[in-house]
Amino acid sequence: MNTTQQRIAFITGANRGIGFETVRKLGEQGIKVIMGARDRAKGEQAVNTLKASGIDAEYLHYDATIANSAQAVAMALETRFGKLDILINNAGILKEALVGQNNSADVTQEILRTTFEANFFAVVALTQALLPLLQRSPAGRIVNLSSILGSQTLHSSPDSPIAAAKGLAYNASKTALNMFTIHLAHALKDTAIKVNAAHPGWVKTELGGTHAPMEVRDSWKTSIRLATLDENGPTGGYFHEDQALPW
Repeated sequence: MNTTQQRIAFITGANRGIGFETVRKLGEQGIKVIMGARDRAKGEQAVNTLKASGIDAEYLHYDATIANSAQAVAMALETRFGKLDILINNAGILKEALVGQNNSADVTQEILRTTFEANFFAVVALTQALLPLLQRSPAGRIVNLSSILGSQTLHSSPDSPIAAAKGLAYNASKTALNMFTIHLAHALKDTAIKVNAAHPGWVKTELGGTHAPMEVRDSWKTSIRLATLDENGPTGGYFHEDQALPW
């Protein structure tokens, strides 16, 4: 298929977990998926697994900790396709315990800075680098993988289901990501691009842990919904599946 007509998606942290399942579901819709990952061997292995199932996927090196990685991705996608239809900022890190403690009095600067670098600053840099390509799409979609733990409304309520999960670095990085989502959606409100934040659920991944109630195989639903919205879909929202979440 001519790539000027075929939809092109780029997903970070795509070689495992939520990202991998999201790639699979996008590919099943005939979308060409470019998988961004730090580890080349793992990324290429994931691509081979998907190709064996008939998914049109490719690997592209992306490392949120490297300053010029976003520009390198933009140059590669520009050369290869000349546009981008879907960006899913899926990659993220968790450097602290979240449940049963409040670490705001003693969380280290190293944990704060490392978490914000990956979960916020790198996302902003990559999105800005790829925005010119998304503006060439007839229906650009940006999905920022947030978390319900970024909700200030729920954190401020003592009887909310996340009341005990007070890991400051991770939670605050997702709150900042939510704000970026709102601001970017406003900046692009007169364009064909839609920008939304997604809470995939508490999922059994390396980040979510073994006690999470949701299986990885079900973790793609929110990202896919927001990545494939029609022209009447929302922008500047914060969702879990089809439910709007409180900021």
